[in-house]
Amino acid sequence: QVQLVESGGGLVQAGGSLRLSCAASGISFTKTTAAWYRQAPGKQRLLVASMTTVLAKYYADSVKGRFTISRDNANTTVYLQMNSLKPEDTAIYYCNINWGSVNYWGQGTQVTVST
Repeated sequence: QVQLVESGGGLVQAGGSLRLSCAASGISFTKTTAAWYRQAPGKQRLLVASMTTVLAKYYADSVKGRFTISRDNANTTVYLQMNSLKPEDTAIYYCNINWGSVNYWGQGTQVTVST
């Protein structure tokens, strides 16, 4: 059974930091591409960051220099370190794993950044 369990969301002040985690099970983790998306109310879900099996990384322009995606193969976990958070970062963040050309999604975790 494929499971992606997200954690680490919360309420922070602008300029603060959060570390999101996505623990995967039921997946051949080292053969996956991992990504984080976010969706604000009334907005489309957008790609924030991704990391391939060969460790190539992508970041949306809006988060470059502030967010870092990483993965721990031993713990089969994907992380998103978010620094210098802005109110515009407020959204539900979703972990995404692509395995065998199939997308799997976490349940979402709320990130709220206050002014």
